Amino acid sequence: MAPVMAAIVGPGNIGTDLLAKLRRSEVIEVGYVVGVVESDGLERARAQGIAASAEGVDWLLRQDPVPELVFEATSAKAHAANAPRYEAAGIQAIDLTPAHLGPMVCPPVNLGAHLDAPNVSMITCGGQATIPMVHAVSRVTPVPYAEIVASVASRGAGPGTRANIDEFTRTTSQAVAEIGGAGRGKAIIILNPVEPPMIMRDTVFCAIGLDADRDAITASIHEMVAEVQQYVPGYTLRADPQFDDAREDWDGHARVGIFLEVRGNGDYLPEYAGNLDIMTAAAARVGELMARAKQEVPA
Repeated sequence: MAPVMAAIVGPGNIGTDLLAKLRRSEVIEVGYVVGVVESDGLERARAQGIAASAEGVDWLLRQDPVPELVFEATSAKAHAANAPRYEAAGIQAIDLTPAHLGPMVCPPVNLGAHLDAPNVSMITCGGQATIPMVHAVSRVTPVPYAEIVASVASRGAGPGTRANIDEFTRTTSQAVAEIGGAGRGKAIIILNPVEPPMIMRDTVFCAIGLDADRDAITASIHEMVAEVQQYVPGYTLRADPQFDDAREDWDGHARVGIFLEVRGNGDYLPEYAGNLDIMTAAAARVGELMARAKQEVPA
């Protein structure tokens, strides 16, 4: 069966790393890479035989055929302007910007409910790393509150990340609750300037009941880690889940702590940039599952 044609809009670091991942796909063919100025990313695409242009979305929508999928790695403002045009052209959009126009998706948790959505949001890097763990706990036992801390190398945090830290915390907190299944969510991001740059680390705390089945929670966490590793091989537990008994200042709840490391695949971005790699890997996973769904639908 022929692969599904896709385009990448935004040929910066994120778009270039995403291209490297999608080039390995058996179900997606990247036919177009689009920017608004000439760049190294466009030159890299041309060197691989891909049609690339600095004429923006106007150029993309003039192509024949137009792609069925578009991955946008530009800015929230640009995506807000482009999204209605994609939808009008019948192109599904996978949004790696903070625009969040469509439903937020995390591949192993809720993508199945949104495979035909015209636009999906990839949330945040911290969300992609930690929501699977919150969900792994909440599918076993109620989680009234979950808190995540994402620690990333300062060198791996570009101007977009720095300009959107408040948006990061709001969006990730919302997604931890709505998608992860917690009653309430809280998110914190730490930019660590240590040299050499650190590998991304994430800490997840979930409040649980006194009678929660700890063995079942641990098993669920390990199962979910294995699911995420299918598309992020460097996603690992740094230790087994740690359980703490109930405390009054936790509203009488017990707690489970989950400690993660996310090492990038090194396709284009450095290995320490796991925060960026998990976004491109998750977006590629979403695109592949959408492409498979398109291939299964009779013409």
